Amino acid sequence: MDIIYRDLKPENVLLDSNGYLKVTDFGVSKKLTEAKNKTNTIVGTPEYVPPEIITQKGHGKEADWWSFGIFM
Repeated sequence: MDIIYRDLKPENVLLDSNGYLKVTDFGVSKKLTEAKNKTNTIVGTPEYVPPEIITQKGHGKEADWWSFGIFM
């Protein structure tokens, strides 16, 4: 769907009544366009932010994978 979440952390993942994980708080999510598949804004929780966001070199969906790895 070309949407980056940018704030994956334990506080934003909940369990529903059936035991499934649900991601919450989409306040800093962003839809990427085909023309521009990266963004440069600095958002997220510092403990889970990838280096691309801190260095402002532009980041895309890979930022969510970094946060997921840190989360795990």
